[in-house]
Amino acid sequence: MTTLDSSTAWSSATRMVAANRDVLAPIAGVFFFLPGLIGAIFVPAPAVQSGMNEAQMIDAMQSYYAGSLPLLILLSLIPMAGMLTMLVAMIDASRPTIGEAIRRSFRALPAYFAGQLLVALALTPAVLLIVGLLGAVLPAALAVAIAMAVLLWPVMRTMLIGPILASGRERSPIAAIRESMRLTRGNSGRMLAFIGLAGFLFLVVYGLVMMVVGVVLVLVSGGEPQRVLAEAISGVLIAAAYTYFVAILAAIHEQLAGPDATPASTFG
Repeated sequence: MTTLDSSTAWSSATRMVAANRDVLAPIAGVFFFLPGLIGAIFVPAPAVQSGMNEAQMIDAMQSYYAGSLPLLILLSLIPMAGMLTMLVAMIDASRPTIGEAIRRSFRALPAYFAGQLLVALALTPAVLLIVGLLGAVLPAALAVAIAMAVLLWPVMRTMLIGPILASGRERSPIAAIRESMRLTRGNSGRMLAFIGLAGFLFLVVYGLVMMVVGVVLVLVSGGEPQRVLAEAISGVLIAAAYTYFVAILAAIHEQLAGPDATPASTFG
């Protein structure tokens, strides 16, 4: 069993981003930035307002998903394809072109989507059970928080499904789940600390940048242009952060899988 070295993984992640920036930048723009901006502008937020009771909130959420679900599914599949495209570009030492990386990612996308769906279907009953049991003796918010904390362990164990499928080592979603469980055995805590720290640092930087951006935009614009500009700047930051997150996954996979991480061009 390989023990994750987060310092080495971070160095590998930054190296991957630097070495592939000419490929990663347009991928991030097309698959992360644009869908996020389209969703922020054209998908209305749920009509949940303060003072609503539980039944009204549920009705508002149901109406939101009934009207927006097809677009939401599309806008979630595009970033998935983008993540796989980035992983192919980072993992494959032959440095495929953007077109080659996209073709391979789209062939891996059904298996990746199925793998994520299987994980979600397996975890949902467990979360509901935990919330139900704890909700009998604890406040609902605390019960949900504890259930989400417990959920982090299986999420970390299945975090490498994407890199495994992008590397071409597996085609089956079930095989990819099993392989992710094998590679992450004994490392879920280290992965959580590593990814959690990176996420926390991003939130700090994001909050500071958006605070400054908000002040500037208030001074130079207003109304809908101000909102669009704010969403665009936010989208750029999130696309950059997601690029580094994908690089972190690729680096963790590279370290834990060892020499076997070399892609077999199964999807080529």
